[in-house]
Amino acid sequence: MTKIAPSILSADFARLGEEIRAIDAAGADYIHIDVMDGHFVPNLTLGPAVIKALRGHSKKCFDVHLMISPVDPYIRDFAEAGADIITFHPEAGFHPHRTIQLIKSFGKKVGISLNPGSPVSLLAPLLNDIDLILLMSVNPGFGGQKFIRETLEKAEKVKELIKDRSIELEVDGGINPQTAKEAIAAGIDVLVAGTAVFQGGNYQANIQALRG
Repeated sequence: MTKIAPSILSADFARLGEEIRAIDAAGADYIHIDVMDGHFVPNLTLGPAVIKALRGHSKKCFDVHLMISPVDPYIRDFAEAGADIITFHPEAGFHPHRTIQLIKSFGKKVGISLNPGSPVSLLAPLLNDIDLILLMSVNPGFGGQKFIRETLEKAEKVKELIKDRSIELEVDGGINPQTAKEAIAAGIDVLVAGTAVFQGGNYQANIQALRG
């Protein structure tokens, strides 16, 4: 069954702990946490101190997406704050394989994220060392954007690369019940959704609608 990873970027920041407990109880598989630095992407969100404060509110996997550059100096902080998966962009550092090794040294799973304009070829040298591939189906920085349909074609190419490796394929951006169906049909393992989960207040129904 496809996993649902609600993005807390769309939660009520005035009561984040309560929001995380609510999506956990509603059936979320992962808690997706977007970290933006205002440099690599045009927005500022939160840092490791907030993740540490939230860690006690759920035992679900903290799926932390680092949209920051440089990324290496902050890996330890996010690992120690409670991240379970640390995903970064290969463009965010000079040596992505070194970054992978650093994340693994803290016992964490590793994800690689590709922006809409990032080529699939960036993955090839890293496939044997990662646990997750995150395809951005919007340009990162802000929630509520329209799904970029070419992401589904990219997903097909990535699936061919993954072959029989134990790598989860995740998509983030513009996910709603309709685009979720298309993503699931394309073989996506994890759907990140912000607005589609948090709108209206019925988180359980919203998550179930995404599962199809």
